Parts: sequence; structure tokens; C-alpha cells
Amino acid sequence: MSKLILQGGRRLSGEIFVQGAKNSALPLLAATILGDSVSEIHNCPDLSDVDASINILQYLGCGISRSNNTVVVDPRGMFRYDIPDNLMREMRSSIVFLGAIVAKTGRARISFPGGCELGPRPIDLHLSSLRQLGVIIEEDHGYLDCRCEGRLKGAHITLSFPSVGATENIMLAAATAEGTTIISNPAREPEISDLADYLNSCGARIHGAGESTMYIEGVEKLSGTAHQVIPDRIAATTFMSAAAITGGSLVLREIVPSHLGPVIPVMEEMGCDIKVQGHELKITAPPRLKRVKIIRTLPYPGFPTDAQAPIMSLASVADGTSVFVENIFENRYKHVGELLRLGAKIKVEGRVAVVEGVPRLSGATVCAMDLRGGAALVIAGIAAEGITEVDGLHHIDRGYERIEETLNSIGAKITRVNE
Repeated sequence: MSKLILQGGRRLSGEIFVQGAKNSALPLLAATILGDSVSEIHNCPDLSDVDASINILQYLGCGISRSNNTVVVDPRGMFRYDIPDNLMREMRSSIVFLGAIVAKTGRARISFPGGCELGPRPIDLHLSSLRQLGVIIEEDHGYLDCRCEGRLKGAHITLSFPSVGATENIMLAAATAEGTTIISNPAREPEISDLADYLNSCGARIHGAGESTMYIEGVEKLSGTAHQVIPDRIAATTFMSAAAITGGSLVLREIVPSHLGPVIPVMEEMGCDIKVQGHELKITAPPRLKRVKIIRTLPYPGFPTDAQAPIMSLASVADGTSVFVENIFENRYKHVGELLRLGAKIKVEGRVAVVEGVPRLSGATVCAMDLRGGAALVIAGIAAEGITEVDGLHHIDRGYERIEETLNSIGAKITRVNE
């Protein structure tokens, strides 16, 4: 087990090159099995969730080589169609392998996935969508046995909720299906467009990614390709928050500013000055942040649920009262109890959290309960007076490349202790 020890009260300033997006890299790695030749995934972040995806690919029989932030996948040796329980439990996103495996081999056997416990995240949309494409699915003591007769068949699929994972599974399954698949109300996140760009580079015919309707014309086969993962918009938001809570100034390099569109107005409402030029963003924070009137998490292009916890840390020391409404996940306030240990004043009622800003936070021992909540505790600890210890670091390592090194490079004082 590892923990972080933070010495608070230090103003952050400098520049950061933002890592590749976790939520893009994982479906891209799953997609590599669809090709009949090697794929190179560049700007792939060094994360435990990426390690879990690579372990799955190696178990399936794919050849893997890794150098710095490039992962090379050779799917030609793939000979398995199952994923054992221990690998599925490592991360929630493992479910995205389902559509790719069944499209590749005509069969799949997987257990239900693991990951952060954020409340019910049913995979019924995944399964109902794949069934419409011709996949026969039977549940067997916690496992899903899937098969199809011949090629999958294109279908018109309407999602009752724009689920990112379900959209990705449909894209992976439909790319080589017979006929055209239409997805109404797909997820529109930038990571969806990134997956479409990769698949199209492999020979797929996907149109309308990022829009309200997506069209996938099935092709007989795909090849491998080289692809660069988009920058991580949630990591960028996290580091912007770290600078903002300390009254600091930060330049983010190699970002896509439009991906931060839902977050920038919130930061500006809190008093931050933000300037964007090309693929760079500079944020300069005031001595004390202002409250944000209300934040409602929504599917993209709304405010991202993954950014709710880091911004709540800012609100905890802002001047005034802020209101958060969590519309995506039921249990996304696990960080609140830990922020209270640091001296925050937060009341939660169902999906609503009311945050009354306090003049300062005080260091304490806290525990990360999930990935983004853990990042929020690190942000709060940077601003708190005294020493803060953050346990549960395995959650944070799922989504941030050596977060302590990145923050130390801009003025934080954080030590990782392995116990």
C-alpha cells in the first residue's frame, strides 16, 4: 500500500504537459484486437488501468511491447475469447472488450466488471445493444456467455441514456458488422470521437461521432494503424484546480481547449483568469476564489461528473456557498466525508451537496475512496495548513501518471511513501 504525504500552503506555478486521456486509451486498446495487423498507440498514459488493459490483451494472446508512452499491439496471435474474473475485476472499463472480442471471434465469455464503486452502473444498455446486433447472450453465475451466428448485423439502436461505454461497445461490434448501424442518442464525449478517428484510420466507416446520431457502415475487415491518444481533459481540470486553490498560475500545454469548454466558465465564475491560445491554456487564480452558484453534472457537452469532486475542493475554500447536483452517479460524494476531516463545511442530501466555503483547511489523514475523489483530496491537501496524508493511492494511480511528480514540478511538496 502507498500513501501521499503533502505539505500544504504552497502556491503552485509553472507549466505542465497534460497526459493522454485514460478514458480514451482504454477503448483504443480494446479496439486494437479488431485489426489484422499491428497498431501503435502513442501518448498512452502510464496508469494502472492501462496496465490492466494490457494484461487482458496479453491473456487473449496479443503481442505487446511498450516504450515510454507508446504501446504496440499485435493481435495476430490472439487465440482466446474469454477474460478471467481476476482481470475483469481490475477496472470497470474492461466491459468495453466485450464488443471487440465477439466481433473478432464470434464468441466471448467474461465476468461482470469491477472498478470504482460509484453506485449502480448497469451494463444492460451494453447487452441490449449487442443483442440488437445479433449477439446471443446468456448469464451464467456471474459470467456472460456470448456468441453470434456468422457476422453481426447492423441495426438501428436508440440509447435511453447516452452511455459512453455502451456507445463504445456498439462502435467496436458494428465496425465489421454486415450492413449499417445507426446509433440514436450516442455519447458525444471527445473520447468517442477519438475512438472513431482510430477505427476510421483502420478502415472503418463511422460518421457523426460527437453528434446526436452516429452512422457505422460495416466493413469486412480492419487493419492496424498508428494513433495518438487525445489529452486528458479531466487531468487538465485537476491540475487547473490545484493551481486555483493555491492562488497560483499554471500553463497547460498540448491540450484541446474545446474539450474543457464545460469547465472553463466555472473556473472563471470562481474568479480565475483563463487565456487560451492554440493548444495552450493559462490559468491565473485570485488570492481567494469566489463561490460557484450551481453545478449540475450532465453528459457531454455538460459539466463532467469526473470534474465534480476536484471543483468541490475549490468550493470548500471559496468565498460563499456553492451548490452541486450530481445527475450521473448516485454514490459520487464519497469524498465529502474526507473533506470534512480537513475542515470543509458540506451538507449532502441525496444528489445535492451544499458547500459553505471556509477561510482555510487543516491537514489531516484522509483516504481516497475512488479515483476522482482521491484527486480532490490531493487538491485540498495542497491548500490545507500543515501535513495531509492521503491513503488509498491505488485509486488515484488508476487515472493519474505519478501525480506527485507532476504537482511537485510546479511547486507542491508531496512525498510518496510505500508501506
